Amino acid sequence: MLNGRIVDTDIPARLDSLHWSGFHTRVVLALGITWILDGLEVTLAGALAGVLKESPSLHFSNLDVGLASSAYLAGAVLGALGFGWLTDRIGRKKLFFVTLSVYLAATAATALSWNVASYALFRFLTGAGIGGEYTAINSTIQELVPARYRGWTDLIINGSFWIGAAIGAVSAIVLLDPAVTGPDTGWRLAYLTGAVLGLVVFLMRLWIPESPRWLVIHGRPEQADVIVARIVGAARRRDVPPPGGWHRIRLRMRNATPLSDVARTLFVDYRQRSLVALALMAAQAFFYNAIFFTYALVLTAFYGISASRVGWYLLPFAAGNVLGPLLLGRLFDTVGRRVMIAFTYGASGVLLAISGYLFSIGVLSAQTQTIAWMVIFFFASPAASAAYLTVSETFPLEVRALAIACFYAIGTGVGGVAGPALFGALIDSGSRPSVFVGYLLGAGLMIVAAAVAWRYCLAAERRPLEAVARPLAAIDGPGPGVER
Repeated sequence: MLNGRIVDTDIPARLDSLHWSGFHTRVVLALGITWILDGLEVTLAGALAGVLKESPSLHFSNLDVGLASSAYLAGAVLGALGFGWLTDRIGRKKLFFVTLSVYLAATAATALSWNVASYALFRFLTGAGIGGEYTAINSTIQELVPARYRGWTDLIINGSFWIGAAIGAVSAIVLLDPAVTGPDTGWRLAYLTGAVLGLVVFLMRLWIPESPRWLVIHGRPEQADVIVARIVGAARRRDVPPPGGWHRIRLRMRNATPLSDVARTLFVDYRQRSLVALALMAAQAFFYNAIFFTYALVLTAFYGISASRVGWYLLPFAAGNVLGPLLLGRLFDTVGRRVMIAFTYGASGVLLAISGYLFSIGVLSAQTQTIAWMVIFFFASPAASAAYLTVSETFPLEVRALAIACFYAIGTGVGGVAGPALFGALIDSGSRPSVFVGYLLGAGLMIVAAAVAWRYCLAAERRPLEAVARPLAAIDGPGPGVER
């Protein structure tokens, strides 16, 4: 048994001292490609909404499209919880392959759907795989990337979702062209293509190591030392230890963290941080999922855009989502988390309220509506990614993955699952003022979250994870600058 064995290690300090190297670039590429595939998957679902309504075998209504999207999100919620628990128990690396297998199999099965129920079931299972990906990947980002780059890297990787969205949009344009495929063939080929491309991820993940921080606590400090030595060896610039050597921490190793400890940590010891995490996750989940899963319905129902041309309107939408993290991401590590999270959430909410009003009075065209979405999501994309960043870096290592899962599940359950179905029903009403009410709800949630972030968000920028949240296994005093 490992419980009780004590290890004295400098691994966290050595990892955080590193400058950027080829290893970190490869981590960004290998993890980012997962979000590219997720973006491809979700975008196809949105872009295919109009075609699913025209499919001879499915005959979806707007409400069916919204409910299928909600099934995907419900699967993501349950997948995050189940796989999040496993991630903290068996490690980040193993879960990479389990969740990816679920995702690929379910995506391929979606292409074979024969009615609304089967489509919703396969979308549910696809969501379960993606939900598990969120926990393992965000944990790995925090634990492998040096403190000075952590915020920007997290935002870039999560923002790469929108590169996949752009690819999905272009794929939809081609595959939904009546001259290329039939009405019941293009959408099936789209899902099969996504599944085939996902096989590339297996190869790219083979060389990503297990988190050394996780290995130390779970009784494998020697293996962790080997991995850190390999990472240091890949660095172009070696960091010189400070006077007195790297900061060391003493940890009492454990096989697993009991759920009672998890509950006490999240809802008693770190109650204020949990409330911040919940506010950020719920607001961005409703904001994103309600709008993104139904944007194609808005274009077809209110602007008369044909389903086969919806992909063209997603490209600038995706561009705004990619440019936001790229251009604003470094400010989260320099200006700071509190200021930038409050600013991006607040700007997103205010801009959505303004554009929603313009939509309700009928002054926007399909083109200007798309431009408005592009500007809004330039700010909303780094805001949403910052929610995952906040959750994954402000809780102890032993509960990090499950914390991500819990707040993703609660936030998505409260704000995300109901959003697409609600907006599907509002769009079905054919009333612009009714849809505007939905936009106002999303805007209000973002503005409230901005206020919560401004008042309570933790200044975690450029600080070691162990200084932000002391490991539960630590048996000596808190690390330098730790906040209890």
